[in-house]
Amino acid sequence: MEKSKLITTFQLHEKDTGSADVQIAILTERINELTEHLQKNKKDHSSRRGLLMMVGQRRRLLDYLHQTDTSRYQAITKKLKLRK
Repeated sequence: MEKSKLITTFQLHEKDTGSADVQIAILTERINELTEHLQKNKKDHSSRRGLLMMVGQRRRLLDYLHQTDTSRYQAITKKLKLRK
């Protein structure tokens, strides 16, 4: 999915481009793409480090959202299928 499409899907208001919801959606998309790349290129350790940093950033944003607005947290985890 394109970044602009992700932003319009998850934004809270018309000019919202950087809320936690939008950032989580963008990070999730990048994480999924990088995961596919790393399955083909097993020795690409610098990209693996970047992936781990992105996962950590997403985890921190999700923790923040969980503390501040639980309903938004539950909605975004369901929409992005993050919880099993």
